[in-house]
Amino acid sequence: MKRRTVVMGLTVGAAVPAVGFASGARAASRTTAASSAASSAASTDSSLVFDPSSYTELTTSITDTTGTAHEVVYHFYKVASYVANPVDATYQSLNVSVPVKIDGSVVDASGAPILFANQIGGYMPSSVANATGIGGAMGPGGPGGPAPAADSAASRQQLALAAGYVVVEPGARGRSLVDSSGTYYGTAPAAIVDLKAAVRYVKFNKGRLPGNVDRIVSAGVSAGGALSALLGASGDSPVYDSYLEELGAADASDSIFATGAWCPITDLEHADMAYEWNWGANLLSSGSVVDQTVSRALSSAYGDHLASLRLTAKGFGTLTARNLDEYLVRTHLEPSATKYLAALSDADRATYLAANSFITWSGGRAAFSWADFLTHVGARKKDAPAFDAFDLSAGENNEFGTGTTANRHFTLYSLRHEEGASARLDGDIPAKLHLMNPMYHLVDRVNENRSKHWWIRLGTKDSDTALTVASNLAARLKNLGDDVDTSYYWDAGHGADNDPGDFVKWIATVSGHRS
Repeated sequence: MKRRTVVMGLTVGAAVPAVGFASGARAASRTTAASSAASSAASTDSSLVFDPSSYTELTTSITDTTGTAHEVVYHFYKVASYVANPVDATYQSLNVSVPVKIDGSVVDASGAPILFANQIGGYMPSSVANATGIGGAMGPGGPGGPAPAADSAASRQQLALAAGYVVVEPGARGRSLVDSSGTYYGTAPAAIVDLKAAVRYVKFNKGRLPGNVDRIVSAGVSAGGALSALLGASGDSPVYDSYLEELGAADASDSIFATGAWCPITDLEHADMAYEWNWGANLLSSGSVVDQTVSRALSSAYGDHLASLRLTAKGFGTLTARNLDEYLVRTHLEPSATKYLAALSDADRATYLAANSFITWSGGRAAFSWADFLTHVGARKKDAPAFDAFDLSAGENNEFGTGTTANRHFTLYSLRHEEGASARLDGDIPAKLHLMNPMYHLVDRVNENRSKHWWIRLGTKDSDTALTVASNLAARLKNLGDDVDTSYYWDAGHGADNDPGDFVKWIATVSGHRS
């Protein structure tokens, strides 16, 4: 075994040799013939056996959210591929970081929670194959994932490592991958299938891969947040079995314990409707107005979709297109503004309120109308339709590409706008939408193997998506009786993470971990 100790800063630069995978017990919930076949094949493949002795020992300095620097010695493992039959191991690989000393004290992470942190953005591919330390995931053009929060000197993964947790960083295929024949091999549902396979690999290696495999906590931002939510909602769903069998995924469960999702852009088949209901009246950054015929048609259709979800909330009853704005203001937006303003000094609060007179501040509480809030946010980020673009130019059009077809429509509205009232979606689209939508597993087919603990975050000025998407997800989970911690960051945009330290503490609370 080759071991080296390297003193590193927040960017690690040591070369690390690749190692293999691990084995484990059969997941009781996987009972279909397809999953049995996959299990049989995977359980005899030595490439899925994790080698706990093959690591590089690294030392890094991690500054927590209080500004305190910690010296962390950790073992860094590289797994060449988490499936027996990888399509592209450059992306279907993962890294594991295990703390062994923190500030000179020995750490036993054998029972620690596992942070399963993807760094996927825009449904693009993400790779950890060339990473030489924690936080080294790469996507097209550079490191994937969001920048650290302004009040944090470290990434989410580094903060978890400094707290004594095991950190797993999986790569995954993405929509832009195309082979020499012109075939796209990372479009839907490749990314979620890969993340599920990576979870199965971790669980398959119980007892060899350090950490508590029954306390896996997923994390992701934007499309990565959507995939994190989908991973949490769809644990052990048989609808993915044929895809996992084809990859030679490990014989184990892919359910996870808890889910962290930042600005998750989910429910893509209804995302255009939600976006116009939310931002339809707002101008583009150019100052122009989007096509109001399109905007009104989509906004109107959103009411029917919302009714089909049968969401309820205390004090509001059933959520409808008529009370959803008031629900958002009272449940998420005013508490967000209140928290922000309460944290300011008296002088800074007075200055902010003078510049934002639409807010009434009384008794330590902020109040305002939905219309005034929309005016405060200002320009919308996207044209109409926001996700299934008429000209097939949106990233999501590429996400639903297939074969040598790079981009496809995935909503009837956009398809028929372009091709006429008799046009029909390609036959595989409905099933792929289900595969990519956490709400399918929470409403249409309620999945009892879903995560039961949820951390959901979104910026109030995030017009990359509708504010209703995260609130609908949270409301449905609460209706199902799950533990849901939801917060909107006031005046924050897409990808914000204003309380990373609280997330790390939340993991300890819900998992019952004592350091």
